[in-house]
Amino acid sequence: MIDRQTAFSGTRPVSGPASFDEDRLADYMAAHIEGFAGPLEVRQFKGGQSNPTYLIKAPSGAYVLRRRPPGKLLPSAHAVDREFRVIRALHEAAFPVARPHLLCADDDVIGTMFYIMDYVPGRVFWEPHLPSLEAGERGAIYDAMNGAIAQLHNIDPEAAGLSGFGKPDGYIARQIKRWSEQYARSAIESVADMERLIAWLPGACPRQSGVAIVHGDYRLDNIIFDASGPDILAVLDWELSTLGDPIGDFTYHLMQWHMPDSETGAGTGTLLGHDLARLGIPDVDDYVARYCARTGRAEIDNLDFYFAYNFFRLAAILQGIAGRVRDGTAASPHGAAMETMVKPLAATAWGYAQKAGAV
Repeated sequence: MIDRQTAFSGTRPVSGPASFDEDRLADYMAAHIEGFAGPLEVRQFKGGQSNPTYLIKAPSGAYVLRRRPPGKLLPSAHAVDREFRVIRALHEAAFPVARPHLLCADDDVIGTMFYIMDYVPGRVFWEPHLPSLEAGERGAIYDAMNGAIAQLHNIDPEAAGLSGFGKPDGYIARQIKRWSEQYARSAIESVADMERLIAWLPGACPRQSGVAIVHGDYRLDNIIFDASGPDILAVLDWELSTLGDPIGDFTYHLMQWHMPDSETGAGTGTLLGHDLARLGIPDVDDYVARYCARTGRAEIDNLDFYFAYNFFRLAAILQGIAGRVRDGTAASPHGAAMETMVKPLAATAWGYAQKAGAV
């Protein structure tokens, strides 16, 4: 059983296919980042399953490098150039992200495309029940998380320079098509519930609720909080960001209230089985109401569909991680354990689909 907070926090030495020519990187940073001074020390972050991410320490400061993984990759995956674009736009819009420095599309520097941003020190919580905090602190953390995604969805994409960042309409339908195809490419065995969902979801999509900048993987462990309070310093991992339906994006992180428990601890954390009132964590209805108040909505309809869609999507994402383990391109040593979550997630998704009318 993995201790998620220990297993995914901090850094580890760089080795194997994740390594690169550090001297060449230092020369590139010296030529392209104002004020940079080497030499540099490189370590790889433990957390994250997709794009390898590194801590770069130098006399001039600390930086973070994210790169496309080497090797065979799925189509449209690992788009670090899109990630850099949205971070740069959101930084200018005063949304909490790390300050970006540069994007390098030259594979000759470290072997794959990468970008560099500031290192942001703070706290990342890998367990949604926040065992290290007191009740009042937990409530404040959840309210800050709610406020940040509402802030994101209230940003005008055109004013932020992101009007062409994605197709504004048909987001959920495109996501279902994309992850159905990615799942098919990565599948190691047939999962009946996934096949049922692939058949049912396209015809069940509700009308799109609007257009916003969507994060695509918004959850507690993709947020850096201040070391001594609930202030959010940076939202991380924008690989799946685009323009789309804000409700599809918001309901993604509601899954933690209903997430099946992971036998290994490698999957996403869950609030199931926890006394939320005692912990000071809002129940899902209260949390949804806060988001609606912040974004000017009366309510969120079709929640059963959105849970079915999001649990399906996460199952497909984790199957993709398992596929990268098979292909030797996984960024984390815990990637293999992700495959054990595909069937429970698919079963949960199909259960919500049945509540939404699937037969």
